[in-house]
Amino acid sequence: MDLVDLMVEKRFLGQEFMTWLWYKSEERGGAVFLENSGTDVELIFEKHILLESGEGDSYEKLICQGLQAELQEARTGLAMGKKIEQARISLTRDDHQFFFSLKGSLFEFRSVKLPKTLTDSDESGDPEAAAGRLLDRIGLYEIPMRTVDELFGMFLKKRVGGEWPAELEKLRGWIKKAN
Repeated sequence: MDLVDLMVEKRFLGQEFMTWLWYKSEERGGAVFLENSGTDVELIFEKHILLESGEGDSYEKLICQGLQAELQEARTGLAMGKKIEQARISLTRDDHQFFFSLKGSLFEFRSVKLPKTLTDSDESGDPEAAAGRLLDRIGLYEIPMRTVDELFGMFLKKRVGGEWPAELEKLRGWIKKAN
């Protein structure tokens, strides 16, 4: 089996992760506890969710847009068996707020919006200052990526462990409750 076949076969795992992540974000009003870091982050699904279902000729895409409270159509899609393929997410960690789209099947970050920093306003022509701004931005890009990695690790631990049946029941209850 080559890499492309493996990615297609396992894409469901990323889509399950996205559903679980949405559930976790609403479980405590946006606060998600990171077990390894021992800290809370604020995670909110907002404005845009792309759902998919079927294969081949029966393949469907459903784009749901609106305010967070108005994502009822996406919730209904989940109840009908559709899977989250992409979502727009707001993440706040360590006083930094990030906005990005996350594609579930490939864990692809899109349209990442970094928080403003003090170095963003520094327009001096100093090469060292420019290098510092670049390093600062690289460090900021790592925060949402590491956070999503940690969240995926938490998901996998539950998914392959003995806790999954109970977690799945909670997840199904959340989907039913939303409709």
